Amino acid sequence: WLIIIVTSDILPTMNSTTATIILMFGLLAATTPSMAEQIHTTAAASGAETWEQQQNGVTFSLTQILPDQARAFYVNRGFTLEQIESYATSCVFMTVLRNDNAPGTIHFVQQNWTIETPGKVQPPMNVTHWLKRLKESGAKKSALIAFRWAQFPPEQEYQPGGDWNQGMMVTGLPGGTQFNLIPRWDIEGKPYAGELLNVRCAQ
Repeated sequence: WLIIIVTSDILPTMNSTTATIILMFGLLAATTPSMAEQIHTTAAASGAETWEQQQNGVTFSLTQILPDQARAFYVNRGFTLEQIESYATSCVFMTVLRNDNAPGTIHFVQQNWTIETPGKVQPPMNVTHWLKRLKESGAKKSALIAFRWAQFPPEQEYQPGGDWNQGMMVTGLPGGTQFNLIPRWDIEGKPYAGELLNVRCAQ
């Protein structure tokens, strides 16, 4: 939060327009991602890159899932290569969100997150979209169940003290695309946001 102090000698001269601007500025500051250190690492064995940020008591990270890794994972769960190819090449990330010591239970809705590329802002691709598409491709029921459980949850709550989850998230961007991701959550209705900058899709 941005704290704005208005002294008593200013109040008599403040008109309604000035007061409105100050209020709007304060609200904007409350929902704008604050600056926090971003960590970037690369796995020696696979070359997969990870971007991580710790902010407001919450840890958030994205790790590239290489197309061949996605293909192998889902073929082993009953999909054919043809069925899973579109998913595997749609810029997939292993996503982690952990409530380390936030001041309460965090709640998020993944479709409220934004992926920012030059000239375009969009949410991550919806799990329902992929389930429908894979079902229409003739995928087995057991494979679809395995797929659903491997995805990052569309909506969830995590308690303070290390409650967390991980799963796959799809951006739908071409391989090699660079983007920013703004994850959003709330605590008892109060909005918070993180920010991962210059994330890259695997190729």
